[in-house]
Amino acid sequence: MEIFHPKYISSHTKIEQCPTGDRPEYAFIGRSNVGKSSLINMVCNNKTLAKTSSQPGKTQTINYYDVDDAWYLVDLPGYGYARIAQRTRQVWKEMIGTYFTSRPNLQCAFLLVDSCIPPQEKDIEFANWMGENRVPFVIVFTKHDKKKSSKNKSFFQDFKKLFLEHWNEMPQTFITSSKKKTGREPILELIETLNEQYYDYEKTVD
Repeated sequence: MEIFHPKYISSHTKIEQCPTGDRPEYAFIGRSNVGKSSLINMVCNNKTLAKTSSQPGKTQTINYYDVDDAWYLVDLPGYGYARIAQRTRQVWKEMIGTYFTSRPNLQCAFLLVDSCIPPQEKDIEFANWMGENRVPFVIVFTKHDKKKSSKNKSFFQDFKKLFLEHWNEMPQTFITSSKKKTGREPILELIETLNEQYYDYEKTVD
């Protein structure tokens, strides 16, 4: 899949403000400081599309990007950032939960997991929540190029062991490096396949 004209559209705090669900959309979410903005920019081949920041908790709204007038990429607030006020965390939790259960055109959620730190229970908890609410998702391991990641040889097996304490099998996974563009093509291939399925179904409905 080639991407030609990705562009930022709008940001929202309420689901009813979001764009009409007239095309497939894909949500990117993960713990704060997981490298979400960098991954979005890598996937869309645009270094300035999503604003990157060293400050965790920067994304506070549901951010929509239009990709070639064919599909939406949705950037959601991160979870698990302790320094955000409890009230704000609750607002984000409700906003994210409503988003995932209210967008019938959502084709897949990309759950980002930082491969530079030990496996986190909060990532498993969020995966469990998506499973309970029947949200289709894949796992994207980020920052594979970092030194901490290369030293942590057992990370993927450790994460799999923790994950399978709750699940019968692993979902589809991607290993990525925003710096080296590792994993970009496999992610786009999945999106292209799901787009084709979406539009083929729309034709049968029409």
